[in-house]
Amino acid sequence: MSTLSERISQKLGADIASGRLPPGAKLDEESLAKRFKVSRSPVRDALRHLAATRLVESEPRRGFSVAVIDIAGLQDMFEAVAELEALCARFCALRAGAPERKTIEGLHRQGLAAVKGRDLSGYSRLNEAFHRAIYSAARNRNLEALTLELRQRLAPFRSRVFFHVENRMRSSSQEHDLLARAILRGDAEAASRAMRGHAASAAANVMEYFRRHELAFGGPSKRVYKNGAAVHKAPVR
Repeated sequence: MSTLSERISQKLGADIASGRLPPGAKLDEESLAKRFKVSRSPVRDALRHLAATRLVESEPRRGFSVAVIDIAGLQDMFEAVAELEALCARFCALRAGAPERKTIEGLHRQGLAAVKGRDLSGYSRLNEAFHRAIYSAARNRNLEALTLELRQRLAPFRSRVFFHVENRMRSSSQEHDLLARAILRGDAEAASRAMRGHAASAAANVMEYFRRHELAFGGPSKRVYKNGAAVHKAPVR
């Protein structure tokens, strides 16, 4: 079960990705504590977590504010996490023990049931657990930590698109099936390839979503994105 600070962090992350918290906006602990009806301590912990994932910036004497992430930076992060996840999948196929394989298989089966029941929220939670189980079963703590850090930075963007792209749940489940099968039979090369393809598919959906978002603001342009919100545009050169 998530802690209070984690729930606040998730909500603020979603607000950042949706643009409800605009780029550069100051994140005042006292105001946020009133909003969430909590003390300042869990709010401070949530902001520190978001700063660690770089969705939020922290400056001495100025406090916390919403960070700037342009679309090129978003693409860079997706490329990096795809390679890290592919390596996790490779190691998982080689190193996972019977209990870990059983966990991965069970999460995948639950995911299939969520797809059948059209339970998008349930599938989203299972998707996260499925990926984390693979990272853990790779049995490399440094790799796991690096992968989780980047995944957490991308989470608000992925979740926003996940709930708005038609049939993404079904295609994600099909990609999971290839990945799980490769891991369960110990095929490291196939597992790496399946995870890289899965990550590429997720990245393509996010980038396409934000490109469409760009066009909705007045046609083709060169636009600066700050955490998913278009804040400036200029003619394409």
